[in-house]
Amino acid sequence: MIAIVDGGSTKCDWVILENDGTEVLKTETIGFNPNIIKAELIAPEIENNQALSKFHDYIEHIFFYGSGCGTSEKKLIVEREIQKVFTNAQIHVKEDLLAAAYAAYRGVPAIVCILGTGSNACYFDGEKVKTELPSLGFLIGDEGSGSALGKQLVRHYFMKKLPPDLHQQFTEIYQLNIDDLLKNMYHNPRANAYMADFTRFIVDRKTHPYFQNFIYKELKNFLEFQVMPYEECRECEVNFIGSIAYFFEDSLRAAASDFHFKIGTVVQKPIESLVNYHRDYIIPKL
Repeated sequence: MIAIVDGGSTKCDWVILENDGTEVLKTETIGFNPNIIKAELIAPEIENNQALSKFHDYIEHIFFYGSGCGTSEKKLIVEREIQKVFTNAQIHVKEDLLAAAYAAYRGVPAIVCILGTGSNACYFDGEKVKTELPSLGFLIGDEGSGSALGKQLVRHYFMKKLPPDLHQQFTEIYQLNIDDLLKNMYHNPRANAYMADFTRFIVDRKTHPYFQNFIYKELKNFLEFQVMPYEECRECEVNFIGSIAYFFEDSLRAAASDFHFKIGTVVQKPIESLVNYHRDYIIPKL
C-alpha cells in the first residue's frame, strides 16, 4: 500500500492506495509543519487517527509533501516521527511546493503559488522546481495567506479601524479580549492556524466594500513579494493552490491584472491531482 499526504500548516490530507492505484482511504490529521508543531506531537496525532491505525503494518511507501519541509533538517524531523508509527514503510518527505507543482501542472511551465494558511511560490518546468526566494514563515513572511489576513483583521479590530458594522459583528462572534489573543499568539504551538481561522469572518463578508479593498491589498502584496521576482512571471501562467486563492479568486485576478499576470488554474485542494500524478508517474516506478 501507498500513502500520499498533502501536509499543510493547518491540516494534512491523507490518501491510501493499493499498489495498483485503487483508493482505499481518505482521512485528515492536523498539520505537521515542523517549524510550528512540536515534533513529539506528530506520532501521537497519527496514532490517534483510528482510520489510519488499520493500515500501520501494511503501508510500504509514504509520500509526504509538507509545509515547513524545505530543509534537510526539517525533512528528517518529519520523517523520523512518521517512521515511529509506520515502521515498515519507506518515508519520502518533500516540501509542499513540489506537491503544488505536481498538482497544478498542465503540460507547460508555470509559476506555481500556494495561498492557504501560509504562502509560497516557485517556477516549475515540468521536471524541476526553481525557488528564487526563501520562505520567511508566519512571523515576517506568508504574504497573502490566511494567517496574514487573520493578523490584519485582528489588528484592525483592536486598533478600531473596522467599520462599525464589522466591528460589532466581530465582537459578537469572537468575544475576543487582548489577553486571550496574546496568549494564543505567543503560547499556542499552532499560532499560524489560530490566526488563519479568523479569515472565515472575511470569507463570509468578502463582498463588503471594506473587505474588498482589504483582500485586494493583501493579495497584491503577495504578488509583489513572491511572484514578481521570477523573471518567468510575465511569460507563463501563474497557477494557484489553496483555500485563500480559491475563496478570493475574483480579488486575486483583479490584483494580478495590475501586474499583467496571466492567472491559469486556481485549485482549492491539490490532493486529487496529486494522487493522479502518483498513479501516472510514481507508482509505476515502485
